[in-house]
This record gives sequence, C-alpha cells and structure tokens, in this order.
Amino acid sequence: MSELKIDDVAKQSGLTKRTIRYYEQIGLMPAPPRSEGGFRLYTEEHVEFLKKITNAKEVMGFSLQELQEFLALSDTLEIQKMDYRQVKGTSQQKEKLEQVLHTVEEQLKLIEQKKKNILKVESDLMSLRDRAKAAIVKFKKEES
Repeated sequence: MSELKIDDVAKQSGLTKRTIRYYEQIGLMPAPPRSEGGFRLYTEEHVEFLKKITNAKEVMGFSLQELQEFLALSDTLEIQKMDYRQVKGTSQQKEKLEQVLHTVEEQLKLIEQKKKNILKVESDLMSLRDRAKAAIVKFKKEES
C-alpha cells in the first residue's frame, strides 16, 4: 500500500490541505497514521473517501452536519451488507435485510428533505420572479 503525503492527496482529491485537515479535525474523515516525523500518511482509500465527500457536498448540497449523518449511515450500511452476506441462507437473513432496509430509508429521508428544501427555494424564487414581471407589466401600462 503506497503512502501519500497531504500535498498528493490535495492534488488528487481537488481539496485544499486546510480542508483535508479540517475534515480530519471534525471527525468527518478518520485520522491517517503518522510517520515517525509526525507527517500524515494517506492511502488511496483516503483519496477515494475525500472524493466521495466532495461528491455528496456538491451533488446533493449537503451541509457538513448532513454530510456527517449521511456518511455515518453509509458506513452502517456497508457493515450491514457484510453482515447480511455472512448469514445468507440462514434464518437471520430476513433480520439483516430489515436492518439494511431501515438504513437505506434513513438515507433516502435525508435526500428527500434536501429535495424539499431545494424545491421550496425554487418556488420562492419563481414567485418573486412572477411578482417582478407583473410589476413591470403594471409600470409599462401606467407609462402608456
């Protein structure tokens, strides 16, 4: 496994070194091991994790708090999927699938709430646009 320094991770992930350190500080990203000299030693897994974070922030518009919740659910889901694979073909299979279903539904709730918020902002802007257009038409009639 090759070890990367923070400069390499920043270049590959598209994030600044400061952002990477901040994500580590707030617990969004697990702390990497350090060299004897105290330098952070990252792996490709860290780079992929940071890309996943960036994607969730940009595509879904998650705040850091929402992102932490979403990632925690993603981690839980991965563990549950592994647990399911281990009990496949046993009587515990249904219970494990129900756990997976619950976690997926929680992730979907987060996304649904974000969509509602976006649609509310869009609706407010459309309403403002329509009122502005109506006011302009009114001014034009008054000028005539």
